[in-house]
Amino acid sequence: MLERVPESEASSPVNPSPRPNRRTSPPVGSKKAKNYVLDTNVLLHDPNALLNFEDNHVLLPIEVIEEVDKFKRETSERGQNARTVSRRLDALRAQGSLAKGVPLPSGGTLRIIFAEPSRSAATPAPGSVDSRILSHALAVREREKSRPTILVTKDINLRLKADVYGLPAEDYETDQVNLKDLYTGMFEATVSAARLNDFKMHGEMALPAGPKRHANQYCTLTEEGASKRTVLARIDPTGTKLIPLRDVQNVWGIRPKNREQHFALDALLDDGIRLVTLMGKAGTGKTLLALAAGLKKTITDREFRRLVVARPTIAMGKELGFLPGSLEEKLSPWMQPIHDALEMLGDLNMGRGEHGRTGDLLRSGTIVVEALSYIRGRSIAHQFVIVDEAQNLTPLEAKTILTRVGQGAKIILTGDPYQIDNPYVDTASNGFNYVVSRFRGQSLPAHVELSKGERSELAELAANIL
Repeated sequence: MLERVPESEASSPVNPSPRPNRRTSPPVGSKKAKNYVLDTNVLLHDPNALLNFEDNHVLLPIEVIEEVDKFKRETSERGQNARTVSRRLDALRAQGSLAKGVPLPSGGTLRIIFAEPSRSAATPAPGSVDSRILSHALAVREREKSRPTILVTKDINLRLKADVYGLPAEDYETDQVNLKDLYTGMFEATVSAARLNDFKMHGEMALPAGPKRHANQYCTLTEEGASKRTVLARIDPTGTKLIPLRDVQNVWGIRPKNREQHFALDALLDDGIRLVTLMGKAGTGKTLLALAAGLKKTITDREFRRLVVARPTIAMGKELGFLPGSLEEKLSPWMQPIHDALEMLGDLNMGRGEHGRTGDLLRSGTIVVEALSYIRGRSIAHQFVIVDEAQNLTPLEAKTILTRVGQGAKIILTGDPYQIDNPYVDTASNGFNYVVSRFRGQSLPAHVELSKGERSELAELAANIL
């Protein structure tokens, strides 16, 4: 049985039917309750998906169970999700026959469906797993005409096939956050010259009138009638007033080159902010700023025991194991961008004592660079943790990582939702967007969106036009 990789990196089609997490269905048994036929990739993306269809009927083709059984042997996050699904199904089996249907905590039912081919002439040719799952869904629609039947899959091609046969198909959208709706973490406000001067003198200001703002949201205050007179500020953790930013001149050889970088360094260096999410395209300085702040807080200020930098390694399973060499040599291709950034910071501080000894700091364990797989299962206390390329995380992986953070630790997520390598997430369903959206308004996190590239003129031009 071949693995079917969903093409989630493309934009999801707009579906006329309600999203799985936003429906208002009547009780089970009503003619308007829906049948949702789930594809394997939905469960591998979110093992809790079975519980997110409210009081509707969830149907799993037997092929989905077979594929879950195949994936559960993997050591990757996908394998862990498959094992979670198997355990949940086994627990539900204790309530009755899965073939006849068992109740779900959400108020709906779960049923495993078998080979019941549709009697319609318009059915896909048997053979592939996709075709068999589609045939199951068509058979259910034919057999239960009074109840809408919808196929839920993250595989775009399978949604296209379903459309050919007139079967409604949707992406799994429960944890999706569209980029156009994503929290930016900043806003602009215009105030009088008197208020601006008063803010400079007293170091605080009541929030200007306008839309609802959030704790730790950054602001550019502009004087009325003088657009070039601006002051950078941030809403305090209580969400009631504006406070000035810290004066950031030199952080491990790095100086902010624009206001977004100033916002980022303020969040990275503030002890009251325990979670920082930095979003931006290539070359905006996300990783470099996070590393510079981490080195300052760990080496110079000695506020953390060590600096831990981790990246998700796509295809971390057998493909990695078959590579020759030690574990460090196998991980080298994934970790090289981090080493490049550390080397650059070392060059900027050459001749400044401990500031330039990044190689020694790596060998001593003060700086730890590792694959994200080795962070799961740990309790991380009193450490400055940077998770690079966080856009490749699923929402469940992001939750797993953040729940590992112990006392005295600070965690930074950097990501570019437009550069996703994980085939099981896209620009709307990745864990980075999910974290930014769900933590908005809380007092411990801060989010900054970096828009201007500072790597080089060529890199900025390439990021914009290619």
